[in-house]
Amino acid sequence: MKRFFLIAAAALTVLAGCKQKSADEVLEAYRVSVEEIEGAYYDAAGKLAEDASLSDEQKEAAAEKLLDDTITRLVDGGKLLLRQYPSDPEIAPAVLSSIYSYLSDDELADILASLGEEVRQSEIVSYLSENLQTKQATAVGKKFVDFTVDHVTGVDKAGNPVYEKKSLSDFVGKGKVMLVDFWSPWCPPCKEEIPNIKAIWEKYHGDDFDVLSVAVWEESRKMDWRNTIDTAKVYGMKWLQLNNGHQEPAALYGIEGIPHMVLFDKDGTILKRGDDLRGAKTAKAVAEVLGR
Repeated sequence: MKRFFLIAAAALTVLAGCKQKSADEVLEAYRVSVEEIEGAYYDAAGKLAEDASLSDEQKEAAAEKLLDDTITRLVDGGKLLLRQYPSDPEIAPAVLSSIYSYLSDDELADILASLGEEVRQSEIVSYLSENLQTKQATAVGKKFVDFTVDHVTGVDKAGNPVYEKKSLSDFVGKGKVMLVDFWSPWCPPCKEEIPNIKAIWEKYHGDDFDVLSVAVWEESRKMDWRNTIDTAKVYGMKWLQLNNGHQEPAALYGIEGIPHMVLFDKDGTILKRGDDLRGAKTAKAVAEVLGR
């Protein structure tokens, strides 16, 4: 499911403090437009939910289309402003911050290339440029980028963690197709994917395939390796694990949200990643690669 479009309205809080009156006026008009689109979405979604003539399946399909159409309207409006004000240091960053999460990498690259030099120096644009470069370096068809974590193997007699250096290269590029799942114990969508991963592992793991879960961002919800280990036990995650990942693994792969899975070929080449590996699509992708 796409992240809900209300982030567009939330992002517009950065408009406070604009120095140029013209920028104020443009951004205020944009804010009003976003609110109108948002209101139209809620009205239509409410009517759809109450439509007794539709089956649940029809409602789900219609709701998905409604959301897609709404996001398209928001993105198109943002793109129009970016074409009109590519060098405005207040308008361009504010608008881009409201739509970037809905853009493909190619769309984002085109927009970034069109922006003025001062806009490119802004915090949000600098971040997006760096993140895009990272994602391009780990795109489908590229070889894996290695990282090393202080994996916790247990505790000593004093209760202190015992660390062991573990790298992605200990598992990937070793002659097996590898499904690597970036997750965290505080993440509900990550837990929703665990049964799918478990079914894939139970069906296919062996000499030519395995699964590795890499825990990241534990500290962002005041959790640590203990929560990761406990959650893995509760959910029956018997496949390969790396805990205590923190920030680096996700940062190196340009991951902005979890769960995020990456499917590596036997030589470490990235075959699929991200939205192409969610739900039933993951099992299908693994089966195709293994020829089963």
